[in-house]
Amino acid sequence: MKIVTSGQMQALDRTSIEEIGIPGIVLMENAGKGTVDAMEQEYGTVQERTVCIFIGPGNNGGDGLVIARHVAQRGGRPFLIFLINPEKLSGDAAINANICNKLGFIHYIIRHEDEVRQLKQLIRQLHFRHPVHSLVDALFGTGLSREIIGYFADVIAFLNSLPAVGQWPVVAVDIPSGLCADTGMPLGCAVHADLTVTYGFAKPGHFHHGGDMVGKLVVVDISIPERVVKQVGLRGQLLDRAVIAEMVQERGTAGHKGTYGHLLILAGSEGKTGAALLAGKAALHSGCGLVTLAVPAALNSIFEISLPEAMTVPLPSSRKTFSIADYELVCELCRNRSALVIGPGIGTSPETGSLVHRLYQELKLPMIIDADALNLLAAAPEVLLKRGGVRIFTPHPGEMSRLLGKSVVAVQKDRLGGAEQLINEIMQQNPSEVIVVLKGAGTVVRSSTGDWALNRSGNNGMATGGMGDVLAGLIGGLLVQGYTPWEASAIGVYQHGLAADILAEKTSHGFTASEVADALPTACMLIRDKYKKRTQRK
Repeated sequence: MKIVTSGQMQALDRTSIEEIGIPGIVLMENAGKGTVDAMEQEYGTVQERTVCIFIGPGNNGGDGLVIARHVAQRGGRPFLIFLINPEKLSGDAAINANICNKLGFIHYIIRHEDEVRQLKQLIRQLHFRHPVHSLVDALFGTGLSREIIGYFADVIAFLNSLPAVGQWPVVAVDIPSGLCADTGMPLGCAVHADLTVTYGFAKPGHFHHGGDMVGKLVVVDISIPERVVKQVGLRGQLLDRAVIAEMVQERGTAGHKGTYGHLLILAGSEGKTGAALLAGKAALHSGCGLVTLAVPAALNSIFEISLPEAMTVPLPSSRKTFSIADYELVCELCRNRSALVIGPGIGTSPETGSLVHRLYQELKLPMIIDADALNLLAAAPEVLLKRGGVRIFTPHPGEMSRLLGKSVVAVQKDRLGGAEQLINEIMQQNPSEVIVVLKGAGTVVRSSTGDWALNRSGNNGMATGGMGDVLAGLIGGLLVQGYTPWEASAIGVYQHGLAADILAEKTSHGFTASEVADALPTACMLIRDKYKKRTQRK
């Protein structure tokens, strides 16, 4: 599933209308009809039932008016609730308003807060005559950029106060009104929909913070020509099993441990050995051939006993934390490895910081940078610009806030934009690829190549320590198997979430990061089953 920003969707509409010659009213017609199709698919026929449609200014309101016509065409009874004088509508929305007026649809106009209070009684009266099928939110669409106030906010509060799914479900047109299409943040307030029918392509706001407000999401084809899609150049996508199945590689029958790469992990310190063990376990479960843990010498026995499948190298000058004195040895270890994971549980001592900074600047080996390594780089922004090669950053919102010098709240308000900002800042002095994996609900994966994605897998049971260590090790393990940095990041993020979803089928929360690491092979099998079905069809 491709994802587009609000600006890209506007470009798709504009190009289809102005360059291809498809009238805007045709696109609106397709959107409205597709919405009624989805409503009936979800909630049954509209015949002899009332559909209450809340009409706002602009094309979103126009979509609602088309919906009204198709409801009537199928034997339903549209009730139009205008939040603007119908005579003030313009363009395609005005044309449809005029048609609805000639068809004699009953309507109600809200001009101030007092009229909102009468709505529930009016709808109940209609419900006794012809049961209410649904309420349609056609107030504001994906172009909204200002906060909602006044009686518009009162109407949204009214919609949110209604009974839950099964009685009077709320259907959002394109996106729940008040939800920012690009960030998923409410603009003052936002409708909590049970079903959202969006047009052409899904938007980032459907999956960011707004996921709980969207309900079930249905994407309707409104006939944007493929030529236009290619011309605008869409680079965003939703990571689901079908998309990831397209990326996975078939493993050869003659493969051996040398075939599938050798990963070096620089992780762990006194009190934080678990972070390194989780990264190592995840890397092994990714299917890579060999894993070596470079660890502080005094802690080596812990790793040898706890993770027997991994090799360990005790760094002699790093007793309980990492030291710059072991730089040459680490570089020697990197010569025979395909990638380096650095950061889980390493601490932030000055000696460790010196080692991280030098490796970051001088190693050409691809690096997955996580946890404390991110914090050490955030404390030295001049070093951040001087990377030696491909770098994959895997911050959570707190680490991202330190990297960008913003508050966590600011990061969360625009996760996609924050990832882009970090890439733009880092790309100044080296053209090699940079990928940012901003963790959290709807994890963002963004590359300096222009590709970006939002992840659909995962659940809130992952809100516990060690999950990021597992992800870092998994991405590293995939990278050394021959996947590109983009593929390793995308597959890793999705597989990580899918492993947690497998566990959530038995318990909603309370599972550990170690259990997620153990579930990675099962998640991989599910993805590969999809891959096999795809290749069989071909």
